[in-house]
Amino acid sequence: MKNKLIIGHIENIDLPNLAISQMTVRVDTGAQTSSLHVDNIQRIQIDNKPAVSFDIHPEVHDVDKVISCKALLHDIRRVKSSNGISEQRYVIKTPAVLGAHKWDIEITLTNRSDMTYLMLLGRQAMTPFLIDPTSAFVATGE
Repeated sequence: MKNKLIIGHIENIDLPNLAISQMTVRVDTGAQTSSLHVDNIQRIQIDNKPAVSFDIHPEVHDVDKVISCKALLHDIRRVKSSNGISEQRYVIKTPAVLGAHKWDIEITLTNRSDMTYLMLLGRQAMTPFLIDPTSAFVATGE
């Protein structure tokens, strides 16, 4: 436990393979898997492997900014959202950077347009960290 980084309930995260930097995420110990708001999800192939293409609006206050992404499909899972509705979601695996820590996380792709934060960091992605629910931007120093 001594080597674990302390993070707050809100942090900024980089997803370098998706060309995203400093996306504000909500750390949610109640969610098993991380989720990301995306639009225009399409099933595709990359080097004859199952993949997805999708659009991300990385800045919540600038909906005109769009990043088009492609990622190998890691899984398809049935996920129950916070409103109790179960849906099937595509799952990608991608590197994440928080503060000085870099690790791979699984992210489900979904519509989070009615949520305050475009990304939720779930329990599976939190193993390198301890969470201080009373603080925000601990690891990223905002």
